Amino acid sequence: MYLRAKKYKLSTQYLISLILIVFVTVTCYMLTKLIGYREVALILLLVVSIQAMLFDILPVLTAAILSALIWNFFFIPPTKTFHVGTSEDVLLFLMYFIIALINIVFTSKIRNYERKERKKEEREHSIKLYNTLLNSLSHELRTPISTIVGAVDTIKENNNKLTEKDKHELINEIEIAGLRLNREVNNLLSMSRLEAGVLQPKLDWCDVNELMYTVIRNNSEHATEHKIDFKLNENLPLFKLDSGLIAQVLNNVLHNALRYTPKGSLIEINILEKQNHCVFIISDNGEGIQNEDIQFIFNKFYRGSKFSIGGSGLGLSIAKGFTEAHNGNITIKNNETGGAGFIIEIPAESMSVTDNQLNK
Repeated sequence: MYLRAKKYKLSTQYLISLILIVFVTVTCYMLTKLIGYREVALILLLVVSIQAMLFDILPVLTAAILSALIWNFFFIPPTKTFHVGTSEDVLLFLMYFIIALINIVFTSKIRNYERKERKKEEREHSIKLYNTLLNSLSHELRTPISTIVGAVDTIKENNNKLTEKDKHELINEIEIAGLRLNREVNNLLSMSRLEAGVLQPKLDWCDVNELMYTVIRNNSEHATEHKIDFKLNENLPLFKLDSGLIAQVLNNVLHNALRYTPKGSLIEINILEKQNHCVFIISDNGEGIQNEDIQFIFNKFYRGSKFSIGGSGLGLSIAKGFTEAHNGNITIKNNETGGAGFIIEIPAESMSVTDNQLNK
């Protein structure tokens, strides 16, 4: 509640504080036959205390001074004057004012302490994430770079001794390492865009069948020991999407399935139109996801408790971020027949292929 109230401008806080004091004063004034002026002091003090938990110190201080003067003028005998009739009431008035000030000061100090602790925790969390990222990338980037450098040195130093087959294998290693390096750099850039909050999808008409074929081709090097079954849906319309962002979502999810399923696994891909949504379903018949991992699977740097495979742990987090940038949703569940399935639902405007041809 405090965080929501703090979003108000200072002028709005002043206005709300004063309105509350006036409202409570009028209510208490109408009930003067039922409650005494000492009880009114407790009610006003309660209102000021609540305001101290919600607003900045200056609006609350103003409300405290105003409430003390109003209480004096309208409720302490003799009423409708700032004169206080008895020494007991003078002491009571001073005690009210002092308690209100102490309450405001202490509440303000507690809030400042909580704010500093929150910043400290955020800073420690950022340092932890930064160290995790460095540790992950130091391996994920160093490995392909070492492969590329080693292969290039071998070609340079033994060019005359290498057969064409050897050269082809070395070039193939360089290509695979380059693609791996490119994927990790793209993930870093994508995460930077998400963290900066500058990601704005550029929507255009997209053939999602063709988009899926492109994603499968891009992962063909990693799918040599898997079977990918893409069930083509020829009845699908064109969808208005950011094809670049959605391609990376699909690429990251498919790459995750290829990487974390055993050799020979089957990966099935379906695309559906459902209630103004484009729905991608990517499922496998692997070992599935541990129950304790499902709630964390889209967190940054998370790689699952039972897998020792490397990786930066950014792929699924980026997939989730890019999906949500389209106001979509991505979920994962274990299939009843074994393995896991990703469901990506993107709200999107659609247009039939026939309509598109007529427009042309």
